[in-house]
Formats: sequence, C-alpha cells, structure tokens
Amino acid sequence: MRNKVLLCRIVAAYLLVNGGQVLADEQSETDTPSAKSGTVVATHIASNADELAKKLSNPISSLISVPLQYNFSRTYGDDGYKNLLNVQPVIPISISKDWNLISRTILPIIQQSDVEPNNNQFGFGDTTQSFWFSPKKPTASGLIWGVGAVGLLPTGTDGIGANTWAFGPTIVMLKQTGPWTYGVLANQLWNTGGQADISSMFIQPFLAKGLGKGRTLSLNSESTYNWKSNKWTMPFNLAYSKVTRWGKQMVSNQYGFGLYATTPSGGPDWQLRYTLTLLFPKG
Repeated sequence: MRNKVLLCRIVAAYLLVNGGQVLADEQSETDTPSAKSGTVVATHIASNADELAKKLSNPISSLISVPLQYNFSRTYGDDGYKNLLNVQPVIPISISKDWNLISRTILPIIQQSDVEPNNNQFGFGDTTQSFWFSPKKPTASGLIWGVGAVGLLPTGTDGIGANTWAFGPTIVMLKQTGPWTYGVLANQLWNTGGQADISSMFIQPFLAKGLGKGRTLSLNSESTYNWKSNKWTMPFNLAYSKVTRWGKQMVSNQYGFGLYATTPSGGPDWQLRYTLTLLFPKG
C-alpha cells in the first residue's frame, strides 16, 4: 500500500511540474507586446516540438537524447515489486557523408523486493550497449534502417546482474508516413564468458501516431524469448508523451501503462512508466 501511495505522489509531482511549465510558457507568450510576434513564436515552438516528437519515435534518428525511464512493476509471486530506472543515452555520430553510427546505452538502476522470495535488493543491473550503422537518408520506398551489434556488459551488482558477457546482432527497421511511425527493433544475445548460460532474443514492434503540438500516442511490445527455457516475457505498453520546454531545455514527458500477456512463473503482471527525455537538437 505504501508503494502505491509513493508512486501516486511521484506521478502527481511530475504532472504538476510539467503542467506548471506549460502554463508558464503559455503565459509568457500571452504577455508578449506584439500579438503577431507571439503567434509566430508559438507556431515555431509547436512546429519544432512536432519535429522533435517525430524524431523521438525513430530509435535511430539523428537526435541526441537522454531518456530517464522509470518503471514500477508488480506482482512477482504474491507481494513482489520492482522499481527500475533505465538511464539510456542515444548518441548519433556522423561517420561519413551518407552514414551515421548510432550508440544507445541502457544502464539499469534497480530496487526490488520479493522478486526473489524474502529478498530485498538495490543496485545496478547489467548494461546493454547497442551500435547501429544507419544511412542518413531513407531508401526510395521510405524505409529507415540500421544494423549492428549489441552487447551485455556485466556491470550488475551481486545478486542482480548475471556476471556474464554476451554479444550478438541487432537491427532496426521502420517507416514514417505522415503522423504515423511503425517498425521493429530486434536483437539476439549469446553468452561469451561468465556464469550464466544466455541465449535471448528481444523483439520490439512499435507503432506511434503524432497528435500535433509535440504530442504522441504510442504502442509497443518489449518481448524477450529465452531459448534455454523456451519461455516468453511479453508486455504490451501504451504511452502518451509531449515535447515541451523547461526553460531553455527541450524535454519530452511520457506516461505509460503496461500489461504482461505472458511471463515465466513468478513474473510481473503489470507496470507503470514515466520517462523524462532530455533533447539536444542540432543548432
């Protein structure tokens, strides 16, 4: 019960801060002496927000971003829960006239209780590092794609991490048509040294629709298949996000909810998500 109350307070605080900033931006535009000038500025901000929102829907866009993704999930067994913060900077690097190298790092910070029976844990999880080589321009048919490698690095705290190195291929394919973005991200990991025997496939189909004014509604499934146990972990996540300004910093606030269609025995049933993404557009 205390976890639910704390979670509600956190979500309420984010909504309050975001709402207050939006009202402040709107008030500053209203108070501009020239109505015409204010309209031009507001139109430019909305257009820029829509452009950034569209780039955010593309995992391999040429946009530097730092998502801080918080997840609260339960129920593991009868009373288990997990607080998970993923720090996942995405950095595009221009390596030639026609190609980008996209780096994405996912560093988990975990606090969990009774995920393993009668065990409370706090610490780092293993880091997932992905690199994609991606053309700067879509194909003639509008396909955006990237291919590369993914690695699991044993940065986890004892009892949380697998203490194992794993590597494999990764691919992203998507299209962006009008307000719609749809595609899939996938990878496969095999252990190359350490304590755990890993053969794991990750598939993330995603669909997003831009709603204007920097807003996006999205649906995805972050599914993992364990080839060793022949079991799926398959959540479906629905989320709403909005790009806005906090002072001079462009940010995206995303609020989401997920249900698990299937998990191994003792896995979670549902999760809540909030993601604050810091955006660093060029220029």
